[in-house]
Amino acid sequence: MEVGLGLLFQNLDGTYTDAEVYKHELKMATQAEEFGFDSVWTPEHHFTGYIMTPNVPQFLSWVAAKTKRIKLGTTVTVLPWQDPVRTAEAFILLDHLSEGRAILGIGRGLGKVEFDGFGLKMSESRQRFQEYAEAVLTGLETGVMEYDGRYLKQSRVELRPRPYKSFRGRVYASAISPESVALMANLDVGIMVIAQKPWDKVAEDLEGYRINFMRLNKRPATRPIFSVFVGVSEDPSEAQDIRARYLQAYARSSSDHYEFGNTEFANIEGYEYYGALARNIERNGIDKFNGFLADLQVWGTPDEVTAKLHSMIDRFGIGGFVIYLQFGGMPYEVGQRNFELFARTVLPRLHAIDVRLSDPMPSAELASVA
Repeated sequence: MEVGLGLLFQNLDGTYTDAEVYKHELKMATQAEEFGFDSVWTPEHHFTGYIMTPNVPQFLSWVAAKTKRIKLGTTVTVLPWQDPVRTAEAFILLDHLSEGRAILGIGRGLGKVEFDGFGLKMSESRQRFQEYAEAVLTGLETGVMEYDGRYLKQSRVELRPRPYKSFRGRVYASAISPESVALMANLDVGIMVIAQKPWDKVAEDLEGYRINFMRLNKRPATRPIFSVFVGVSEDPSEAQDIRARYLQAYARSSSDHYEFGNTEFANIEGYEYYGALARNIERNGIDKFNGFLADLQVWGTPDEVTAKLHSMIDRFGIGGFVIYLQFGGMPYEVGQRNFELFARTVLPRLHAIDVRLSDPMPSAELASVA
């Protein structure tokens, strides 16, 4: 199976300068190919130290110049935050610079601070995402952008350079709410899971996506990609410390950035799911929710981490992982040790599993007994 390295460029407490954050994680990016990872990924974020990645194609172009075979992905590019023509141009150019190694992850965004910073209304994001996605996906295939929608009015333009090759099979969408999951099936793209909800609900969503994809596209959906934060150590107590300190710290930073406790989401069109989540947090407390987010991730000895990831593959029919190994204010020596131990002890065992992203997604019933 394919396993990618996820990079966050996170600066939560100012222990390191932003320049030091970049120096450390750029080093990890250049080591990824040497250590056997199949791809490098980073998300798009703006305006805070939560994740400092405002121009992902630019970063991935830098990685392309430093590597020969590794694929280059986004977890994710937030389509409503930028002009669709520029998005298509950026990924076509990245594909040329990397000789076809680009992977486009797309999503509609959740960070209110980012929508506010761009002067955009969150209530428009779902419709903007659908229109922008349709236009971008067409442009990546045809080299032409043209669209007449509610929010996107794009006269016909040619994209140059023309597409290096087809992006079919190289586009994945992140979806959390059930409505977004259905939309991704309609767009004919793969699914990317970023853990934020109970696993039984994830299984329901994936099954709904699989069924809708077959109904709409008349062929099976391919296996999903899962993004997972991992802490591994030969010492079980150190692995537990990674969970208690750094996975928990990342969970807190995620809750703060996305305002998961903000009940006003219930009044924003397209974010009703998060309004219901906020009401649940209001009843049970944010600390309990942050513990839940941390416990969705994976930590332990190399054998324990391998077993947990293997169990996820069996349950959800996963075709590939994006693994984050530096997070939550983790000191760089701890992060580097985490990275190297995972690459040496867990990565080869994941590579030995005979599944591919291009394989058909199994049904929930089959996955549960795999």
